[in-house]
Amino acid sequence: MKPSNPGVLVGLVVVFAILTWGMLKPVYHTIPALPWTAIPTLLLLAIGEAYTGWLTRARIARREGTKPVEPLAVARLAALAKATAYAGSVFAGVFGGFIIHTVEMIDVPDPRQDAFIAGGSFISCVLLICAALYLEFSCRVPDKTKRDDD
Repeated sequence: MKPSNPGVLVGLVVVFAILTWGMLKPVYHTIPALPWTAIPTLLLLAIGEAYTGWLTRARIARREGTKPVEPLAVARLAALAKATAYAGSVFAGVFGGFIIHTVEMIDVPDPRQDAFIAGGSFISCVLLICAALYLEFSCRVPDKTKRDDD
């Protein structure tokens, strides 16, 4: 499995932001407000993936006090990280499209609330993508010539 390409992830964000912005133009006033619960949910997922990456990296490097990790578990974590990075990019694009659309109406209370929620959700998605890329990086086998002691 190849590592995730950041260029593809950024491309997904841009494409889905444009698609969402275009789809919101005619239907924005008929859809419900964005849920604020996306922000803490995405942040918790990001924290979980970053912590899992930190633990996995320590176990693969066989740091003192850690148990060796099974190769199949590492493969599953790498697949999870790759899927999370792509899903986070898609959702970041959707929230980005909401930001682009609602920033034009920032002086109206409901679109202003949606803009702030979409902004927080976008930032949470970016943090989730970073955590997923870190988990994916942590699943790599270290180079045999040098040991990762940090």
